Amino acid sequence: MKSSKQKIVVAGGAGYIGSQVVLDLKQSGYIPIVVDNFTMGNRDIAERLGVELCEGDLGNERFIAEVFKQHNPIAVMHFAAYAMVGESVTDPEKYYLNNVAMTLNLLSEMRKAGVTRFIFSSTCATYGTPDQVPINEVTRQEPINPYGFSKLVIERALLDYAKAYGLQSVIFRYFNAAGAHPDGLIGERHDPETHLIPLAIAAVLGHGPELKVFGDDYDTPDGTCIRDYIHVADISQAHILGLEHLMRGGATDVFNIGTESGNSVHQVISAVEAVSGKKVPYTVTARRAGDPARLIADASKLKKLLGWKPRFTELSEIVGSAWRWHQKDRQV
Repeated sequence: MKSSKQKIVVAGGAGYIGSQVVLDLKQSGYIPIVVDNFTMGNRDIAERLGVELCEGDLGNERFIAEVFKQHNPIAVMHFAAYAMVGESVTDPEKYYLNNVAMTLNLLSEMRKAGVTRFIFSSTCATYGTPDQVPINEVTRQEPINPYGFSKLVIERALLDYAKAYGLQSVIFRYFNAAGAHPDGLIGERHDPETHLIPLAIAAVLGHGPELKVFGDDYDTPDGTCIRDYIHVADISQAHILGLEHLMRGGATDVFNIGTESGNSVHQVISAVEAVSGKKVPYTVTARRAGDPARLIADASKLKKLLGWKPRFTELSEIVGSAWRWHQKDRQV
């Protein structure tokens, strides 16, 4: 579907996944408008995207109303959430204010402006500790931390908003986002960093402490946790397909995004060692509370209904793209 230069507001478009989606929206013929307060997003990455940047908070009603008035978008994509599980436990108020209250404010301003299409960045953390693997979209949702619950609250709100107000949404539950733009233009940069692949790469490059492996006594082949690592470019492509679904008049729906295969912590370490040619320094520490042994997506619904197909299915491809980005970003 061609876009005819329609505008899309991308909240959190200066972040890791949001910036990748902004690039893909441009390449698909849309005009992305980045809304970000840059508390977590990277200003330098946003500036190299070559799009309009609107700096402000989603909780500022006047600011959001002005963005909608000026740009008249056809849809909103929302990536502006805090996403550190541990921090959500120690500071839940921060997560409920940002991930819930500010999102509800954004939805309210959308309704006032007559914007009826919404793409929401959710998470597999809404499932908590699953009772089945692979995990499909009807798996029981019992989040075990405030981060996961904050996302679930908005998921439920979006179902209610669709029925009451006709505001249609596509909800994407990510598994483990990883990798960098295939051309090395943009990639993952968090402060602090909590994700396994960039932490392993930082340890190899000497830009971070040695890697901590949280437990090696799980009921898995090598004793370490298994996760479904999905390339950020494949996540982004799903968002374009979700937008087109809504543009065709599609109704609110929810989709997992994952490769449907899992890799252990030790396998990730081995992949980083293979692409770098260096050993990853690491130590094994105690398990983290609430870490399930396996989290693997069933993404068949996304494939069947939206025609999505991941391009990067090998861990080596994902880690390789991340390695190239971190070398460039660190100017090594």
